[in-house]
Amino acid sequence: MIPFADVPPLQLGPLTIQVFGLTVAVAVLVGLAMARRRFARFGLKPAVGEQMAMWLIVGGFLGAHLFAVLFYFPGEVARDPWLLLRVWEHISSFGGMIGGLVGAALYLWLRAPDLRQRWAYLDVAVFVFPFALAIGRVGCALVHDHPGRITDFPLAVSLETEPAQNLIAYAYAAAGQAEALPPPSVLLLLGFHDLGLYEVVYLAAFVLPVLVVLDRKPRPVGFFLCAFAVLYMPVRFGFDFLRVSDATYAGLTPAQWVAAAVLASVPFLWRRMRRGERADGPAITPERS
Repeated sequence: MIPFADVPPLQLGPLTIQVFGLTVAVAVLVGLAMARRRFARFGLKPAVGEQMAMWLIVGGFLGAHLFAVLFYFPGEVARDPWLLLRVWEHISSFGGMIGGLVGAALYLWLRAPDLRQRWAYLDVAVFVFPFALAIGRVGCALVHDHPGRITDFPLAVSLETEPAQNLIAYAYAAAGQAEALPPPSVLLLLGFHDLGLYEVVYLAAFVLPVLVVLDRKPRPVGFFLCAFAVLYMPVRFGFDFLRVSDATYAGLTPAQWVAAAVLASVPFLWRRMRRGERADGPAITPERS
């Protein structure tokens, strides 16, 4: 099994830098750099693209917080409504995706003159997003903020150490399942599914290479929006069955409901984009150097 790594915050004089926050910052910077190159590659206006990116980032952070507190921690909101305004507490990656798309779509609705252009800008954002997500998930893996069920799976994170056992005990207690844990003498021989780590591995080993290969040829506008949904959503849906303490609705987590809805909408989105392309012109192709 994989040894449990307890990564402390970075201390730079009086400044304390959380590892997760650092990886998120790196993910944003890498995403912006990749997006600028793609805007230029496809002949899109860099100023429009960068402003869209700002709306996407702000919408993403707001959506990540609001989705998390409303669907994963509704009890906390009921006890403390001010939690809605404390955007630094509780975040959800699916909320970030939804909020980011809403922010970007709202900006493009105001600025992009035609439907095909809107899909083109969104496609850049969607292509870049998995690369940024993979970097962010490295932070999740380092701080183990998505612990799953105990297991003897070889790629699980070992529960041999006391910090690891304390982490999983807290996760099970938060889910009201503390009694389901075996005694420490048995627990130290097991591990836990680290869902952040699993997602890093899946993104890096499969999703990102497939996107790079698909990007070698000109693709219809909106292609990568559908491609990411097909590549990512089914596996993320499955991963959530390994969780311990997430809220569920009719047996599924909020993320699973969103993943299912996105997958169900892919045929509709594809037909809608193809109709828009036929009405507005051919697909946007890379400029030749």
